[in-house]
Amino acid sequence: MASVNMSYLDPTTVTLIGIPGLEHVQFWIGFSFFVVCLLALLGNTILLIIIPAECSLHLPMYIFLAILAATDVGLCVAIAPKMLAIFWFGSCSMVFDACLIQLFFIHALQGMESGILLAMAFDRYVAICNPLRHTSILTPFVLVSMVLVVAIRATVLIGILPILIKRLLHLFHSTVIAHSYCEHMAVVKLAAEDIQVNKTCGLLVGFTILGFDMIFILISYILIFQAVFRLQQNEARLKAFNTCTAHIFVFLEFYTLAFFSFFSHRYGHVAPSTHILMSTIYLLVPPALNPIVYGVKSKVIRKRVAQIFFLNHRS
Repeated sequence: MASVNMSYLDPTTVTLIGIPGLEHVQFWIGFSFFVVCLLALLGNTILLIIIPAECSLHLPMYIFLAILAATDVGLCVAIAPKMLAIFWFGSCSMVFDACLIQLFFIHALQGMESGILLAMAFDRYVAICNPLRHTSILTPFVLVSMVLVVAIRATVLIGILPILIKRLLHLFHSTVIAHSYCEHMAVVKLAAEDIQVNKTCGLLVGFTILGFDMIFILISYILIFQAVFRLQQNEARLKAFNTCTAHIFVFLEFYTLAFFSFFSHRYGHVAPSTHILMSTIYLLVPPALNPIVYGVKSKVIRKRVAQIFFLNHRS
């Protein structure tokens, strides 16, 4: 039979196939991601209950942590329902506009998470390098302003991406997305038209958010380490380092997975199944680990979590 070249003009629906090459086992893979999502939702919900309720946690670092927890809950809600529906029930079809909405929320929440990590690094810098002025620098007005800037930056810059897809790309050679969620480049690569503008804009937005934040977080920690090594007492050095370890772990975890996912989809020769598994892990595992990392480091959070589960057990 002769092959027929199919093209689609302004498609109304797309099909997400999950993990290419692993369709026969993605039903079982879904249980792993379901457990991770449950841990993320439980852990971050507990943080969102404890931090507002505990007066001793009304500090910039924990306020940023609460916002990070809310962002992580949003990521899980944006990704998990449709992904698990694909894995378990074969519900692969999705309205194209709904796909673009999911794309916007996933990438915007990623951008907000990156911005909050930068804000947390700035908080650690002020706390260690200028401790006497910490409360006078990070006032409630400054905290609100920082959060608003982070949210507006992510919303505006990420909002450009689905708008460009909708305005510039009308003819598609396929409506099948080889992914478990709507990711920017996975959607753009379906187009049968010139996608150079979309690719360039995606790169610029990625570097404007992730690249900018990572550079300034690294600068913050260079200055922090310089201040710490100038301390005379080893005990003071250890105490200063100890206040940063949770944030350093979260920072390394987030940006390592982020840049692997970002570059492998554009330039790498990674197997599609590996890329999709890693990009899904990048989005779902940090939200599950963040509450554990910060919970282990904070005595107050550990105590309140123990009280919650102990009281529930007693009742």
